[in-house]
Amino acid sequence: MSPRPAPDLAQRRDQVVRAARDLAESDGWPAVTMRRLAGELGVTQPVIYSAYASRQDVINAVALSGFADVAEALEAVEATPMARMRAYLDFTVAHPRVYEAMSSMPSGLRFASDDTPEPLKRAFSALGEVFPDADGTRAEIAWSTLHGLATLQAGGRLRTSHAQARLDLAHRMLTQENS
Repeated sequence: MSPRPAPDLAQRRDQVVRAARDLAESDGWPAVTMRRLAGELGVTQPVIYSAYASRQDVINAVALSGFADVAEALEAVEATPMARMRAYLDFTVAHPRVYEAMSSMPSGLRFASDDTPEPLKRAFSALGEVFPDADGTRAEIAWSTLHGLATLQAGGRLRTSHAQARLDLAHRMLTQENS
């Protein structure tokens, strides 16, 4: 009997990220441990460590996959400020723990620098396309606004009954011409 071939590393990493996302969404980030991931995938912990050196590396990979997904969601809708704002907020509601990894958990991911990973650049670019200016400041303000709305709403700190009114007001404010 010949030994089983080792799975492709990229495939293994994808399996770990998917399992981590599922665990985080169902049970929260404290449940995402290397031991639990191994159990979910039916492998030993060393197999998980062969794909990712640490839990933080797994969280960073989940965040990167989230940025790729949000970029895809933004690019899939009409290139208007309102459509992109709505797509961003819809993503955060549909994937709250992934969004948490993307936006509020400690991370080694670099933003707004030469070594910013491509999924982050792509997501930011999709906002920059509908909030254009010479240096990206309008897109940064739009992203900051959306992040604030998403985070406060997820934390139950904003009235859910006023979500659309807040989005409409943010849209009006962000799309006003400079005075």
